Amino acid sequence: MKTDVVIIGAGAVGCAIARELSKYHVKVTVVDKNEDVGGDASKSNSAIIHTGYDASPGTLESQLVVAANPMYDEIVKDLDVPFKRIGAILPAFTDEQFEQLPAIKEKAFKNHVYDVEYKSGAELLEMEPNLNPEVKGGLYIPRESIIDPFILVQAMAENAAANGAEFLLGAKVTDIKTENGKIKSVVTEKGEIETQYVINSAGLYCDEIAAMVGKADYKVVARKGQFYILDKNTSCQVNHIVLPIPTKITKGKLMCPTIHGNMLVGPTAEDQESKVDKSTTAEGLLSIEKDVRNLIPNVNLRDTITQYCGLRPNRNPEGLNFNMYDDLAGYINLSGVRSTGLTLSVAMGKYVVQQMLMHGAGFVLKDNFIKERKGIVKFSEQPLDVQDALIRENPLYGNVICRCETITEAEIMQAIHRPLGAKSVDAVKRRVRAGMGRCQGGFCGPKVIEILARELGCAPEEINKHNPGSYMVTGRSRD
Repeated sequence: MKTDVVIIGAGAVGCAIARELSKYHVKVTVVDKNEDVGGDASKSNSAIIHTGYDASPGTLESQLVVAANPMYDEIVKDLDVPFKRIGAILPAFTDEQFEQLPAIKEKAFKNHVYDVEYKSGAELLEMEPNLNPEVKGGLYIPRESIIDPFILVQAMAENAAANGAEFLLGAKVTDIKTENGKIKSVVTEKGEIETQYVINSAGLYCDEIAAMVGKADYKVVARKGQFYILDKNTSCQVNHIVLPIPTKITKGKLMCPTIHGNMLVGPTAEDQESKVDKSTTAEGLLSIEKDVRNLIPNVNLRDTITQYCGLRPNRNPEGLNFNMYDDLAGYINLSGVRSTGLTLSVAMGKYVVQQMLMHGAGFVLKDNFIKERKGIVKFSEQPLDVQDALIRENPLYGNVICRCETITEAEIMQAIHRPLGAKSVDAVKRRVRAGMGRCQGGFCGPKVIEILARELGCAPEEINKHNPGSYMVTGRSRD
C-alpha cells in the first residue's frame, strides 16, 4: 500500500488533521489500533469545549485552544454535531479561594479571553440555585461549551473519508522505517504502508510511536479520570458547567450537564503506569462525592446510571509539543495533548497542515472539497408530524429498540451502514446512544447484538462489545 501521509491515531486530533488534509490533493491514510474511530482519550473525557481562559499564557496550548473555541460555531453546523454554549462558573467559597479570582481573571486576559466576568455570590446563586449557599463570589466564563465528543470525532472522520481520506482500523503500528534521514514506511498489523509523511497523534501511545524513530525524549503517563453520570431526572441539577478553583495538578472535580441532558460529575486525576486500566475505584468515586459536595451540597449520586474512567496522556516533561526534525524529514510528532485536546483538535488540524506547507509540502487545494456532513436524525427529538413522516418513509423508525433513549432500529441501521460504520455494541452506542440510558443496555443490548449480527452477516457470538475478543455472547442455550 502506498500513500502520501500516514496519521497514527484516529482520535479527535488525528481526525481533525485528516479532515484538514482532505482539502488538498494529497492521499491520506489514518491508522489506529482500535476497531473504531474515537481514539482513547477522545471518547472518555468531560465533553467540554474550553475557552483557554486558564491555559498557561504564551504556550502552544493556549494559542490553539483560544483559536479553536470560536471555530466551533461554524464547524458544528457544517458537520451536524450537537453543541451548546452554556457557559461556566467558577465559584469561591473560602477567603483563600476568593483571593485567587483576580489572578485567574488576569490569566484569562493574558490568554486573550476577555469576556470573563466577576459575579457576586447572590448573582451566582440566581444562576445556579443548587450552588453551595456559602459562595462569596466567582467568575463567569460565558463561552465554555458542551458537545457530543463521540459525534464530533465521527463527523470529522466521516467528512475526511467523504473527501478521500482512508481509514485503516484495527491496525496497530509495530514499526516505522526510515532511509537516508527520511520517512520510508509504516508497518502495521495489517501490512506495510509506504509514505512520505508520518504524523504521530497517538495520544497515550505517542511516546511508544516516537521511540520507533528515536524521538522519544519524553514519557507519557496515563492520568486516570473517574466520572459519574447521573440520570436525566436526578433531583439536583445545574444549568452551567460548575468548576472548582483549579490546582497545579488538575482542573478539579466539576458538575455539568451533558449535551443530552444527563449530569456529569468528576473527574479524579490519578497518575498510573498502566495505559489500559480504566477501572473505577471506591476510593476515587468517594473523592468525587466529597469534593463536588463542596460545590453542590445536594448532588444526588444515588441517581447515578453508570460510572466510567478516561485516561489522559500526561506528558513528562509537561506541555503540549509540536515537533518537526531536521534529521528526519517527513516525521511530525505531537505530544502532551491532554484535557484540552478535544477542544484544540480543530485548530491543531489547521496548525499541522500550515506547518507542513511552510516546510515545503507542495499540497494543492481542491476546488471540490465537501464541507458539510449530515448526521443521523434523532427520532426522539422530532415533532410528532415529522416522526409520522419518518415512519411512513421507513417503517423501521416505528420499531423502538432502546426504550430509555427512544432509539429506533432505523437509527441503528444507519449507524452500522454509514461510512466508517459501527461494528460493535459500543460503536453503535457512541453513534446513536442505544444503551446509554437508565438501564445501560439491559433491555436493548441483546437486540443491538442481533441487529449487528444480521447486518454484518455473522453469528451473535462474533459480535464484540468494543475491540476484538470482547465477546458478549458465549454460546446458545437452546436452538
